[in-house]
Amino acid sequence: GMLWYLQGSTRPDISMAVHQCPRFNAYPMLCHEKAVKQIARYLLNSRDKGIHYKPDPTKGLEVYVDADFAGGWSSGDYENPECVLSQTGYVIMYAGCPITWCSKLQTEIALSTTEAEYIALSQAMRETIPFLNLMQEIGEVFEIFNPKPKFHCKVFEDNVSCIKVAESPKFTHRTKHISIKYHHFRKHVSDGTITIYHVDTKNQVA
Repeated sequence: GMLWYLQGSTRPDISMAVHQCPRFNAYPMLCHEKAVKQIARYLLNSRDKGIHYKPDPTKGLEVYVDADFAGGWSSGDYENPECVLSQTGYVIMYAGCPITWCSKLQTEIALSTTEAEYIALSQAMRETIPFLNLMQEIGEVFEIFNPKPKFHCKVFEDNVSCIKVAESPKFTHRTKHISIKYHHFRKHVSDGTITIYHVDTKNQVA
């Protein structure tokens, strides 16, 4: 719980490592104890590190989204049903500064890299859209950067197929099996409130 608090407030660099720990709470082993101690040692040795906020007034709301398709499959633990689940990672930023971030397993089994990326994109948009509404309300009271002609959000995704699915106005035979809950944000893409850009994997902050 202490590690979870740290990763969610000031130390996003340990998010992935901390996320793995609760998965073994039911049957902890010595290797899991060593893993937690290793995170603690890392925090101790890097206690003078942290987030340095340097706001860039030219940047508005930006979101970086990425997914690891069935990343646990390579671990060799094939009897664990969670090893086929993909990992979602995203960070929501304003003025170049991180506001919130997340690293967690997806709840459904993705059948392809594109689907895993699209599910991650949808999960990130569930957090982003309320931010859009909040910042529009705040903008009427405080002076904040608000790109014209309307509030706009940039989303960075490193999977081209995922971007095409998000921008497509209709379903295809390869995407119709994806639950409607993962298409909830497409109206914001079609009306221009949200624009999705391709970003090189090397520059993918998430």
